Amino acid sequence: MKVAVIIQSIDVRRGGAETSTVQFVHELARRGCDVHVITTSRVPSSPAMTVHTLPVQRGTRGSQAAQFMRRAAAEIRQGDFDVVHSMLPVPGCDVYQPRGGTAAESVQRNLAMIRSPVGRRAKRIGNRLNAKQQAQLRQEKQLFARSPETMVAAVSQYVVDQLVRHYDLSESRIRLVYNGVNVDPASDRRRRQDRRGLRKQFGIGPETLVLLTVAHNFRLKGIAKVIEAVALLARRHDTPTKLLVVGRDNPARFERSAQRLGVADRVVFVGPSDRVGAFYHAADLLIHPTYYDPCSRVVLEALVSGVPAITTRHNGAAEVIQDGVHGYVIDSADAVDSLAEGIERLMDESHRAECGRQGRMLQDRLSMARHADELLTIYEEITQRRTRS
Repeated sequence: MKVAVIIQSIDVRRGGAETSTVQFVHELARRGCDVHVITTSRVPSSPAMTVHTLPVQRGTRGSQAAQFMRRAAAEIRQGDFDVVHSMLPVPGCDVYQPRGGTAAESVQRNLAMIRSPVGRRAKRIGNRLNAKQQAQLRQEKQLFARSPETMVAAVSQYVVDQLVRHYDLSESRIRLVYNGVNVDPASDRRRRQDRRGLRKQFGIGPETLVLLTVAHNFRLKGIAKVIEAVALLARRHDTPTKLLVVGRDNPARFERSAQRLGVADRVVFVGPSDRVGAFYHAADLLIHPTYYDPCSRVVLEALVSGVPAITTRHNGAAEVIQDGVHGYVIDSADAVDSLAEGIERLMDESHRAECGRQGRMLQDRLSMARHADELLTIYEEITQRRTRS
């Protein structure tokens, strides 16, 4: 089967959708698919994929996205592909998979971060002037309205609900294909080595409770709220605690917050790392109080690595977490008391160990291999329908 996969950037250093797409492409290749990736990224082709790089002219992010989608639409018309699978609302695609969730929900959840009514009004005005955002909203609406044959693959029930709520999309056009991640291949020996090595690197003792967050957008992922929870716990408990923040963002305002709350010595901003797996091995808990995530990879990766996770209901990954079994789910990022309470419950070592064991049992359910198999089923449905017509 000749499959075109459309994604604007395929730089895995950005994490999220880019990493998911690369892992997914490799799974398709293992199943014998002839995969062609259409992107703006200048990356070489490999045995797993043929890369079609479509350069775009300089301009705003909105204009570049629009250019890319126009060029991608032209590319697929010439490519004689059996199935076209797009991460963007490109006209003519057979499968649209909004790995970042819907544009409409993203707008709403970014507004939710702003507490001030005046600030929200200003943000709404800014949204109307945001060319890229307006283009995304318009293109998504147009795809659903003008391409009735396009099927939509949602990475969580949360995304299914968004599609119905914002666009009144018929559920007959939606397939729930829950997000997937590569299963952690590390041996127990490797895990112990990583744990000792990273704790030594950051001066963390073996008895210290290590909280981990992994994010490239500190504000959206609730890092300020994690720091508030650390400060609250410091007042309540003598348990030594350290928060490691791994990711690419400017930490200055969050460092000032930690200083103001008296926990600067408990918070370490690590910066970006290509060893996130090793940080899971070093951590006791993953804390991800996000304001919005269609289905966070880091939460799924932590669970299958045996690390209990705490996240919010505005994260599709929360759908696999049973409270007290795999970790905890709180109502919102602003629920700092609930976040601290979840951490307190997981201070118990035996409870943490059992949650970690239960998380590892989710490996098959959350694997990228399973994700690829379910998408291949959709591809077969599309090609069979096309043959019958």
